[in-house]
Amino acid sequence: MNNPLLENESLPAFSQIRPEHIEPAIDQVLMENREQIARILSAETPPSWESTIAPIEELNDRLNRIWSPVKHLNAVANNEALRSAYNACLPKLSAYSTELGQNEDYYRACKAIAESPEFAELDQARKKVIENTLRDFRLSGIELNEQDRERFKALRQTLSKLTATFEENLLDATHAWKKQITDEGQLAGLPESTRALARQIAEREGLDGWVFNLEFPSYMPVMTYADDAELRREMYVAFVTRASDQGPHAKKWDNSEIMEQLLATRQEMAKLLGFNNYAEYSLATKMARDPDQVLDFLTDLARRSRPFAEKDLEELKTFAKQEFGVDELNAWDMSYYAEKLRQHRFNLSQEALRPYFPVPRVLDGLFQVVERLYGIEITERKGVDVWHEDVQFFEIRDQDNRLRGSFYLDLYARPQKRGGAWMDECLIRKRTEKGIQDPVAYLTCNFTPPLGDQPSLLTHTEVTTLFHEFGHGLHHMLTEIDVPGVSGINGVAWDAVELPSQFMENWCWEREALDLFSSHFETGEPIGDELFTKMQAAKNFQSGLQMLRQLEFALFDFRLHMLEEPVSSAQIQALLNEVRAEVSVIKTPDFNRFQHSFSHIFAGGYSAGYYSYKWAEVLSADAFSLFEEKGIFDRATGERFLHAILEQGGSREAMELFIDFRGREPEIEPLLRHSGLAA
Repeated sequence: MNNPLLENESLPAFSQIRPEHIEPAIDQVLMENREQIARILSAETPPSWESTIAPIEELNDRLNRIWSPVKHLNAVANNEALRSAYNACLPKLSAYSTELGQNEDYYRACKAIAESPEFAELDQARKKVIENTLRDFRLSGIELNEQDRERFKALRQTLSKLTATFEENLLDATHAWKKQITDEGQLAGLPESTRALARQIAEREGLDGWVFNLEFPSYMPVMTYADDAELRREMYVAFVTRASDQGPHAKKWDNSEIMEQLLATRQEMAKLLGFNNYAEYSLATKMARDPDQVLDFLTDLARRSRPFAEKDLEELKTFAKQEFGVDELNAWDMSYYAEKLRQHRFNLSQEALRPYFPVPRVLDGLFQVVERLYGIEITERKGVDVWHEDVQFFEIRDQDNRLRGSFYLDLYARPQKRGGAWMDECLIRKRTEKGIQDPVAYLTCNFTPPLGDQPSLLTHTEVTTLFHEFGHGLHHMLTEIDVPGVSGINGVAWDAVELPSQFMENWCWEREALDLFSSHFETGEPIGDELFTKMQAAKNFQSGLQMLRQLEFALFDFRLHMLEEPVSSAQIQALLNEVRAEVSVIKTPDFNRFQHSFSHIFAGGYSAGYYSYKWAEVLSADAFSLFEEKGIFDRATGERFLHAILEQGGSREAMELFIDFRGREPEIEPLLRHSGLAA
């Protein structure tokens, strides 16, 4: 039978991919790759870039091209058959990458090239690929004895299964809970958009009234606006106990043991390689030098932020008591009274801004922003095969009409699609015999879908999320590096990879930019001066509390991965409590099991790396401060950022590239100023 995964020369044929295609395609490519790699490495001639590294990179890119649509479908159109096929492939892919990472012939070939006269002749990108490859060989256990190497390989496979199980438990626990409401009185305080979404979910499930679930577009508005404290409490308990030993589905999809096993597996891997703990292992590929530097950075930021957070909390408590007679704020009251205080102080709610951010207008304005900054043009291309009717496809061209990249845009929440927002690679930029393979990205969000004839209306926070993910997309698509290993986001230090995304968020707060992507969806009126002034005034509302919340997550993650002995789920909880006692100013309920759904560190790539968000925020705030000096649409500064950061991919060290752009090392002051935390 024809397998659409194997015949994909350019864009994936999503409509033709079936679960039964997946495993045979992966089996075939893995078999062919192994045969060809063996042939390449057994050649009589001395190894060189062209004869050894380039063809192996090409084979790996072919594997990525086939796996990428599968991995993507598993995230955006999940079903039992697909999940089963996806899971069947995970151990095979893990075994393959571990084998390649421990292939002594390949290691010796790379070492020989690095020590040969040819190395000096290579360009910077190719040198960097070889340096990274040698580093990654060491990190994948190449220098271990045979017994330890086999053990390391087994641990890698275990890790890949455990992270998938963690994510599945969380997905199942999230989708298992729902709340049907038939008494409209219980909806008091909820905005019309939230009610309409709840009605839509109820209709979809064949139920009367309104249905709420734990997906973000449903959960967050209840926590923020519902006057019914009991409804807020019920949803809060369900949300913060997902996949744990607590709450309405206690122990059903419990991630407790999975976390213990994940940490033990990571610790053993790190120790086998001679690191004291997994945090040290993680930093081997990052900008930060050592664990002390990360801990100092986080504790210093916490120390500077704490007085602001204490003031934020005191204001909130005083307001809730004076205006509502509330003596004690529970965890499920925080967002609700914070929103009331925001409205009281600034007479502004996220919902009041929604009508000004219809999706078509936001997209058009976002494209105009990057057009002004980098001289590129973005246009929609119809007729591309997609996985859902809501998905759009766009092309990016530069001033010479040269195609620079393309992207799929999947904006709306729906069943079988995992929550959150992300950018992922479909194709990477590389040079082939036929010319350049242009990069293609997936940009995925979970916004409220259009309701009836009305376009999807975004909150300002959602607009910021879209800009953020688009920043990642530009980093992937505007690269000028043709070598796969360091093209786009590849080879970029993890704690610098958020620089382009957080950098883009800054334009969401600038009047000149805002006018491009906002206007009332019915009247076409722009956001007036009064509303804009309120937005600016409210920008850093409670930013002390928000900063401490992120630092609590980052410190918990990092300290957890600095542990040198296996820990129980109770000890994980104890460490989180300890970090909270040191950092947080808010009391968390005992039943809260935040860690059980902390997929960033247990299922994503952020283990011992969650600090990267704040680290990169220092970089992005400092980078943007140059635009504040020169003008936010200053083309010369935009092109400088394009050439120094976006086009360079991972071809050079992140610090070098930053200094190229900024003329000096990063400074923390712009971040404190932008966050309203400057002394």
